Amino acid sequence: MAILLRPASWGLFSWRGYCSRGTQGRLSAGFVEALKAVVGSPHVSTAAVVREQHGHDESMHRCQPPDAVVWPQNVEQVSRLAALCYGQGVPIIPFGTGTGLEGGVCAVQGGVCINLTRMDRILELNPEDFSVMVEPGVTRKALNTHLRDSGLWFPVDPGADASLCGMAATGASGTNSVRYGTMRDNVLNLEVVLPSGQRLHTAGPGRRFRKSAAGYNLTGLFVGSEGTLGLITAATLRLHPVPEATVAATCAFPTVQAAVDSTVHILQAAVPVARIEFLDEVMMDACNRHSKLNCCVAPTLFLEFHGSEQALAEQVQRTEEIIRHNGGSHFSWAKEAEERSRLWAARHNAWYASLALRPGCKGYSTDVCVPISRLPEILVQTKEDLEAWRLTGTIVGHVGDGNFHCILLVDPEDPEELLRVQAFAEQLGRRALALHGTCTGEHGIGLGKRQLLPEEVGAVGMETMRQIKATLDPQGLMNPGKPEEGTVLRLQEEGHFRGPRSLSQLLCP
Repeated sequence: MAILLRPASWGLFSWRGYCSRGTQGRLSAGFVEALKAVVGSPHVSTAAVVREQHGHDESMHRCQPPDAVVWPQNVEQVSRLAALCYGQGVPIIPFGTGTGLEGGVCAVQGGVCINLTRMDRILELNPEDFSVMVEPGVTRKALNTHLRDSGLWFPVDPGADASLCGMAATGASGTNSVRYGTMRDNVLNLEVVLPSGQRLHTAGPGRRFRKSAAGYNLTGLFVGSEGTLGLITAATLRLHPVPEATVAATCAFPTVQAAVDSTVHILQAAVPVARIEFLDEVMMDACNRHSKLNCCVAPTLFLEFHGSEQALAEQVQRTEEIIRHNGGSHFSWAKEAEERSRLWAARHNAWYASLALRPGCKGYSTDVCVPISRLPEILVQTKEDLEAWRLTGTIVGHVGDGNFHCILLVDPEDPEELLRVQAFAEQLGRRALALHGTCTGEHGIGLGKRQLLPEEVGAVGMETMRQIKATLDPQGLMNPGKPEEGTVLRLQEEGHFRGPRSLSQLLCP
């Protein structure tokens, strides 16, 4: 089959309204018919509007659409699609809910987008083993709704109602990670379709053990791989008992330093806090307006405690003592489920609350993670940097993990402001690296942080990743262009591609 593919295009405009069309190539009619033969004609689309919907996520990275979108119904179809695309040299881009923040679904070389959302069955629930197996279209909220009467729940909760296999692919976490861990801690097994079409069970077919010393940790290899090594078609996840009692609270602080010091002291005191989230005063004001809260506009902690009634009383008393010692005030305790839900809904809607601060502008979100002992230092520095770069932005974070986000509000028509965003984001990433942290705690590398990955893992680390990639994906067709910026730069130096080398080129036309 003759296939005409578009040339690689690495430039990213400031927001997805600038959808790349000029270099859009086409798959041959015969190849599109072959796709339809696998999944059926209603489940294949080459319509421009559909391709554009699948060429971006929630980030500011320019829309780069695939050449076709397909919706498989089962793993056998996924295997056949992968083998078909790989055999013809066509790039493959996995797609879930499209809620990422680093451009991870952008089809930088065109190809076929495999949308997995119609594979949405909960395949197997084992309450006695605290495990469940789900297909890639199952979202975290859908799973917890299904578990409602089982006495179990899945606690990993990124802000969006993301698909669980997509969360595994990006190594997601959320507000509960300080107690229950991230996706890396809660994935027991994965079914992965490799680029060749072969099916891999990373811990062995049907296995759901809690620990093993058998061979390499293949599950850990694919968690966080961002669709660059294979397509995750099922995940076996660890479940947790629903706590007997839950209490949430908010409290305000005179300074950022006082709020973060309290976080560190609470953790050092071994208080088993389930959630401990930081919102700066700008973020708190935005949440008050957007979610109709009535909290003090000041650096604020949102906390939650899980356990028995007796244990909660002890946790709350100890936490309140620590907070008061650090100047905290305006305590507000929420014991009823409805009141707690309202509080955490406001926290999960922080992105939309931030966007409402500056109508007409776009949001650019970046995250870093540092050792908890360095958290006060970098948060205070970040507040100063926002002011120094004259940027409107909010800070919100899972400070119990040392992880926080900056949501910057940017005028996409102001190139000077975009340059300041570039400078701020790169400075923040490098500040985190200098403090022995990481340039991303949960967003992933995607397109937005490729230039920082070699600085974080080093030359040997990058070469090891390239060798793994070359073994599993020798043609480089699985979600190409991410996350190995070093590979891109090498190809640029060899004259294969001409594209951006810095965040300013990623954001600006």
